[in-house]
Amino acid sequence: MAAHNLKNATIALLVPIPSIVFFLSFINHHSDASADHPFFSWCYNHPFLLANLLFFFNVDVLFWIIGLIQANNWMIDLYWTVIPVMLVHYYASHPLALKNGLRSAVVIGLTWLWSVRLTHNYFRREKWQWGEREDWRFNEMRRQYGKHWWWISFFAVYFSQQIFLIGICLPMYAIHMNDKPWDKWDSLAAVACIIGIIIAYYADTQLYDFVQRNERLKELDAPTVPNLDKGLWRYSRHPNYFGEQLWWWALAVFAWNVGQGWMFIGTFINTLCLAYVTVLVEKRMLKQEHRAEAYRRYQKSTSVWIPWFRSAIKDSKAKSS
Repeated sequence: MAAHNLKNATIALLVPIPSIVFFLSFINHHSDASADHPFFSWCYNHPFLLANLLFFFNVDVLFWIIGLIQANNWMIDLYWTVIPVMLVHYYASHPLALKNGLRSAVVIGLTWLWSVRLTHNYFRREKWQWGEREDWRFNEMRRQYGKHWWWISFFAVYFSQQIFLIGICLPMYAIHMNDKPWDKWDSLAAVACIIGIIIAYYADTQLYDFVQRNERLKELDAPTVPNLDKGLWRYSRHPNYFGEQLWWWALAVFAWNVGQGWMFIGTFINTLCLAYVTVLVEKRMLKQEHRAEAYRRYQKSTSVWIPWFRSAIKDSKAKSS
């Protein structure tokens, strides 16, 4: 187990090196790109396309090959927490970057805060193991597509993630291509980002504690608690999703404030995808016999995403039934 964990940790730490080495080489040579390095000249003039190119080869192709070799697509989940940090630093350090220093520093700091929160939650949930398992949705698709999964996984797991991640990080590009002075909208966006991160952190922590308590009860052959409806989960069935969405929509406000409001499209698509995931998660809950009835009552009384007071009328019906 320790050897397996060390191997996956090594792979995860080494896998972004091709993109990092290439970008550093580009930074060192961009000044004479037009004369001696025509490809570097293209990289200089097309920062957004270059980000997509690096993502395609280093994530879509390389991660996919590793996933085929290991028969496990675990790494894309981990790198969901890392790629936005890499992108924000990429946009900030690109030679064409035109930025307000304060806005850039705040967004970089907030992105690191978001990443640390999500990375910690990932490893805590995975019991501090690297690549122990892949996302349950990938497992279901693996069974669904059978022998065709090897090539379908390239599009379903990796290429689709490029669309989502590059799209949702569009505000980071806008922020580093405009030097408009900091104003009240930036302050509002920063506060909303922090609130979103805090809500997601506490929601994930409450969920983790709930799962741990149930695991201890199972070990004691004691009845488990069928549903989490305390703390933030009393006011929302998915407060972690709400916090995550608040973070991304607040980030989009930064882009809107520098005149690139259309870049909310990536955030909007991500919200639609998360809405679909919400449906899948709730269907999965209802398939578990020991918690189905409790979860149905929970659905009737509690808001889906946006925290709100529980329905007293529906609660009373649930209690009387």
